[in-house]
Amino acid sequence: MNKPLVIVPTYNELDNIRALTPRLLELPIDVDVLVVDDNSPDGTGDAVREMAAGGRVHLLERPGKQGLGQAYVAGFHWALERDYDLIVQMDADFSHNPQKVPELVEALEECDLAIGSRYCSGVNVVNWPLSRLLLSYFANRYTKLITGLPVNDATGGFKAFRRSALAKLDLSQIKSDGYSFQIEVTYKLHKSGCTVMEIPIIFVDRHAGTSKMTKRIVWEAVWMVWHLRFPWLI
Repeated sequence: MNKPLVIVPTYNELDNIRALTPRLLELPIDVDVLVVDDNSPDGTGDAVREMAAGGRVHLLERPGKQGLGQAYVAGFHWALERDYDLIVQMDADFSHNPQKVPELVEALEECDLAIGSRYCSGVNVVNWPLSRLLLSYFANRYTKLITGLPVNDATGGFKAFRRSALAKLDLSQIKSDGYSFQIEVTYKLHKSGCTVMEIPIIFVDRHAGTSKMTKRIVWEAVWMVWHLRFPWLI
């Protein structure tokens, strides 16, 4: 089907998902929404279930918190099983502007993977502390240097894929999370011959809730780039 599917992973994102879902359904392009919820104790799953009555919102529930990367993998499996041709991934917290979804989808007419990029036209991040901004910016410079990826924002999570691109991934072999998940998927698609385009976005710190970023996620990304570039050494 040509209708895009927007995948949104959630854990305790009740207020955000109540606000985001209507915004996605009101876009000038017709999209379906898949919320992948990790048994949020705040009732996120119940709220999505109520919104699903219209047929365009879907809920994929998992038994517990299993990580962002595996939430997206589960969502990718769900999309591929249902023949969606265009798949978008985004955060629930409004750090990714839903109004940019149509632009990412339109870019897929010219590429296999479109990345909503914070760093392809300067630095476009709002409300982050300087330490977080520097970590993200230099993590991307580091990733580009080690892997040779021709993108400026390999760690960003606002992406759109052609179905044919996702079908090239062995999803069972993707075990990473957070930053490293984003790097791994982009790197593997690039190495498989997929074309990648960056679309400038303005990234705004989360609307509500709390960040899921941890030191483990950061260090996983540090080592992931070496594993991707030199898999025989690690």
